[in-house]
Amino acid sequence: MLFYAARFAVSTISQIVQYFEQEKVMAPVSRIGLSGLAVMGQNLALNIAEKGFPISVYNRTTSKVDETVERAKQEGNLPLYGFHDPESFVNSIQKPRVIIMLVKAGAPVDQTIKTLSGYLEKGDCIIDGGNEWYENTERREKAMAELGLLYLGMGVSGGEEGARHGPSLMPGGSFEAYKYIEDILLKVAAQVPDSGPCLIAEAYDVLKSVGKLSNEELRNVFSEWNKGELLSFLIEITADIFSIKDDKGDGFLVDKVLDKTGMKGTGKWTVQQAADLSVAAPTIASSLDARFLSGLKEERVEAAKVFKSSGFENVLSDQTVDKKKLIDDVRQALYASKICSYAQGMNLIRAKSIEKGWDLKLGELARIWKGGCIIRAIFLDRIKKAYDRNADLANLLVDPEFAKEIVERQSAWRRVVCLAINSGISTPGMSSSLAYFDSYRRDRLPANLVQAQRDYFGAHTYERIDTTGSFHTEWFKIAQQSKI
Repeated sequence: MLFYAARFAVSTISQIVQYFEQEKVMAPVSRIGLSGLAVMGQNLALNIAEKGFPISVYNRTTSKVDETVERAKQEGNLPLYGFHDPESFVNSIQKPRVIIMLVKAGAPVDQTIKTLSGYLEKGDCIIDGGNEWYENTERREKAMAELGLLYLGMGVSGGEEGARHGPSLMPGGSFEAYKYIEDILLKVAAQVPDSGPCLIAEAYDVLKSVGKLSNEELRNVFSEWNKGELLSFLIEITADIFSIKDDKGDGFLVDKVLDKTGMKGTGKWTVQQAADLSVAAPTIASSLDARFLSGLKEERVEAAKVFKSSGFENVLSDQTVDKKKLIDDVRQALYASKICSYAQGMNLIRAKSIEKGWDLKLGELARIWKGGCIIRAIFLDRIKKAYDRNADLANLLVDPEFAKEIVERQSAWRRVVCLAINSGISTPGMSSSLAYFDSYRRDRLPANLVQAQRDYFGAHTYERIDTTGSFHTEWFKIAQQSKI
């Protein structure tokens, strides 16, 4: 009896295998799929597999698939399966299917959606893990809903190391879609303990150009800073950068890197949103402008020649500074500027949340960014506590602890900005942060004159400080009569 049962079982299995081979259908083997196998995609896929979730991967360039499969074998025979065609890839995923895309923003995302959706069924879900403009994500979510598909936008921050070992994940969109993969995301994301880059470049410029610090001294300074209030991923890697020797010549590699900053568009999106929402974000805007100016390398080289021939003297050569004092002042100026930068960013997020009805918890966002993300820092603990104390905090600057810290550091902050100006060194981030603080802390600004001018030339009206209502004055007529 057992013999016949075994024969029947073997026969049945053979028929099933033959069916799958003939119909080119594969039995679902994976919990999730990932499409797009550049460095971030490969590392996130390996991270997911390492956490015990079988994953299928696909890439239009098939060599990337083979490369990822080989890495999975080398890194511990991880449960990762590669596919060279989209149909087999989709069919390999358990229903309801969930597929993460990690492709370049814009048209490539739409093309990938078009390719995959042809094989998906109602109830399946696509997650965009790239750097995408949120309005595109909203548009795609609506389009997918019409097809009966779920769609989720999910920021993945932390670079290639973060993607491999624990990124900061920021999903947004369909809550139903999120519940599909909540168990995966909670294990894959950076794990942080919890109770329930422009500014850095300016600090470097002042210390190197004015203080004449060597790369060895700079490495020691940033390493020391990373043990205190400035402890962060960006400060840590900055210290590392100053220690790397050039493998193609003498000296240090950082000095051979072209001073021309690349960008992917997220900074521009941020500044555009700030303008649309009338949120002051001068530190962020000045950082973007600094990138634009860095891109004018050829123009800057020629401009340097013009001003030198026109008699502009190098004021740096006459500067004598106390290195120890300068290092401490720059540390304090960097910290104070950082407070202003985060204050602007949080205000922007809150304004958009109000406009869209997202009901975002700013303290919770700070907690999410504490791990995996490239902006991860001990500083984020302070921000979370500030919003825990007062969820309706108007601005980080007026949190009692931050207010005390920024007042204690303002003298050093002003000294650094003044020194930089007198030395001919641009510090747009620190300078605009200081201007933001000085404007925000004053109960009266010269905007009264600006509004009077607007009323003069354009009859835009104005309000008064001593009574309510809108007023218009015939400024020109009155001024002319007074001249008679």
